[in-house]
Amino acid sequence: MISNRKPGEKPAPPSEPLKRAVAGCLRAIAGDPEVEVAFASERPALMGTKARLPEPPRRLSPADVAVLRGYADSMALRLACHDAATHSKLAPQGSEARAVFDAVEQARVEAIGSRRMTGSAANLSAMLEDRYHRGPYAEITDRADAPLQDAVALMIRERLTGQKPPEAAKRLVELWRPWIEEKAGPNLAKLDGLLEDQRAYARTIRDLLTSLDMGEELSSDRQENEEQGESEGEEPPPQEGESSDAPEDQSDGSDQSETEASAEIDDDAEQMEAADAPPTDAPDEDELGEAEEASEPWRPHDDKRNERERLEYQAFTTKFDEEALAEELCDPEELARLRSYLDKQLSALQGVVGRLANRLQRRLLAQQSRAWEFDLEEGMLDPSRLSRVVIDPMSALTFMRERDTDFRDTVVTLLLDNSGSMRGRPITVAATCADILARTLERCGVKVEILGFTTRAWKGGQSREQWLAAGKPMAPGRLNDLRHIVYKAADAPWRRTRKNLGLMMREGLLKENIDGEALAWAHERLLRRPEQRRILMVISDGAPVDDSTLSVNVGNYLEKHLRRVIAEIEQRSPVELIAIGIGHDVTRYYRRAVTIVDAEELGGAMTEKLAELFEETPAAAPRRGRG
Repeated sequence: MISNRKPGEKPAPPSEPLKRAVAGCLRAIAGDPEVEVAFASERPALMGTKARLPEPPRRLSPADVAVLRGYADSMALRLACHDAATHSKLAPQGSEARAVFDAVEQARVEAIGSRRMTGSAANLSAMLEDRYHRGPYAEITDRADAPLQDAVALMIRERLTGQKPPEAAKRLVELWRPWIEEKAGPNLAKLDGLLEDQRAYARTIRDLLTSLDMGEELSSDRQENEEQGESEGEEPPPQEGESSDAPEDQSDGSDQSETEASAEIDDDAEQMEAADAPPTDAPDEDELGEAEEASEPWRPHDDKRNERERLEYQAFTTKFDEEALAEELCDPEELARLRSYLDKQLSALQGVVGRLANRLQRRLLAQQSRAWEFDLEEGMLDPSRLSRVVIDPMSALTFMRERDTDFRDTVVTLLLDNSGSMRGRPITVAATCADILARTLERCGVKVEILGFTTRAWKGGQSREQWLAAGKPMAPGRLNDLRHIVYKAADAPWRRTRKNLGLMMREGLLKENIDGEALAWAHERLLRRPEQRRILMVISDGAPVDDSTLSVNVGNYLEKHLRRVIAEIEQRSPVELIAIGIGHDVTRYYRRAVTIVDAEELGGAMTEKLAELFEETPAAAPRRGRG
């Protein structure tokens, strides 16, 4: 065989022909020759028309090829059969309902490919088998730990294609199957005839969500407004958390960011939001300003509740709230297993973040370098000047003294959003970045505290049960059981707490997010610290959402409280506050903030922002007053 390789040119890797074939097939199925296809050791992802596929192993087996082709087919079908604008219009507002809605839409596009192409059906089955085999799904014994969106998506796939759930996911599906079929059996039966009609399919899924007791997270008024907007040729506003990447999410394969599609209509978003916002009887200027800034769609509420809105934030009960150490929520053996799982998932990312952390370390150590003053009359004897005394014994001795550095005693708190929308790649990246930065800052003499916040239950937990028993009083305030987690205390060494971050990988931990109270909690812990400089970094992927609370209070109840807490810290506290939003614009909440599109950018954003804080000269801390 004659080779076309030029003299001195390295031979192409053995997997190169396979890569070219897979990339060409992806573009052909998607119907777009401009799709960018890359191969990397990181998790698969689809962002707009950029597809990232897993790097093929050196020793390829038929199963490896099928899994790779399955990821490619899944992304190609998403590009070919999915309309982001329609999905954004009809998507529900609540996080749990949105997760189910995204998962079943991915099941629809994959079912289209499975029906039309038997080869794609086999590839997609291999991909799902591999995904669920890698996760801890086979060990789930409690329905509370089994993701509902996975169960619904796999059941719909079974009805649309006739293919049974993957072996590793059978227990997950069987835990939910009786309840889902009892509640939403008629809606499931309708889907088979709607496979090619995304709009009709999405509306049926909305009915299915209502049957599954998620009707509070939907808005019928919003759907009517959307239909009217379509007839007038209006473009829909983007929805936060819109998902287009099937393979990115570890659990259901459907929580993929559609940031590219949202970016195309971002310029019109503010005008659309202002136009869609309903009038109120007597809005004040602050409420109007917040309505214009907010990017979440408006949630309709009863006028009587609006009239009775309480000015002060409150919790219906704090009896069931929990502040726990990570090791108290999990036995040591499982914690070690979860930490090992986290390390395996992010072996490639650790190198990237590690290099960024080392760069941060060099910059910090440069500020702590020693400086000396010479030719002093007292201090330490300067040995470099002793030659003068040898030459001239009558010469006076000279002394030197170390100059005080400007680098102040510092503590950094990393507050991580542990909500359900962070499941998959975002929470894994956040955990690893926090781990590596804690290790780096500790080497530089900076103490680090790592905290997390979520709730103990979906849909209110024991707090809601107590509210129901009390006769459902109006405007009860926060209506869920908080769970605040200490992964690493500031005084605890990193080597003793590194296993704790594995807890974030535990199924069932990530639920709702009530940011305002979590921020206040982390801030109060910082205020009790003795360090001169205190920095609080918040990492989140969305606005505060708790369906139980928002269903019985005004729609911006949690958001207004978050704004008040942020204003209190930024204006009156000595704590320096910074926020990083993952796929969510946090700059409308925080004065010092940055938004990243992909979780992969988190390590760079964290190190850069911390470096900026350490390099700048801190302004005089404002006096903390009573608010």
